[in-house]
Amino acid sequence: MQATVIVFPGSNREQDIMDALRRSSGREPKRVWHGDSELPKADLIVIPGGFAYGDYLRCGAMAAHSPIMREVKDRAARGTPVLGVCNGFQVLTEAGLLPGALLPNRTLKFHCFDVHLRVETSQSLFTSGYETSQVIRVPVAHHDGNYFADDATLDRLEDKGLVAFRYCDSEGEITEEANDNGSARNIAGVFNETKTVLGLMPHPEDATDPLQGCTDGKPFFDGIVAALA
Repeated sequence: MQATVIVFPGSNREQDIMDALRRSSGREPKRVWHGDSELPKADLIVIPGGFAYGDYLRCGAMAAHSPIMREVKDRAARGTPVLGVCNGFQVLTEAGLLPGALLPNRTLKFHCFDVHLRVETSQSLFTSGYETSQVIRVPVAHHDGNYFADDATLDRLEDKGLVAFRYCDSEGEITEEANDNGSARNIAGVFNETKTVLGLMPHPEDATDPLQGCTDGKPFFDGIVAALA
């Protein structure tokens, strides 16, 4: 499996996700600068975390109009899987590839700690490494991670099984206390209509090596590699 990672001015998690992909695939991902207009052949396109364009104007808003995003949209429309993590999730919503928006955390503070997530479905190439309802622990690092969408959109996501992950407690219970950033219905990640685009706020790439203190994110990447092999 060949992955391509898009790098913007302000990206800071591209190496983390490249390391995670290499651990699972045994193959070095390619980097593509946001100002380029062409993408190499890729089985997976990744938009990593960070602060693209310094989060000026609105998180992900400027990055969504970078030259490379025209090609990302075209590849996504033709079925190439696209993954956006944290700032990448923000970029995907701003680009119209995913519904909803990411607002400031309800605490109005930057969050940097581990959270528990419940896997809402294993029926996707992104979540096939897990069991439905499995609870995993991964880090978050964001200020604008509060997922918002109108009720009609949220109902559609629920009805079509397009919620990928929810914030939960260690037992898998969906509670208000576990929802630190205030996301609607505890949503931590969503798919597009075909489940070929995924955006999530937490960082599974930073839970793929024992030295990181947890490896709950490794099945995420193992599953993607197996699904795209």
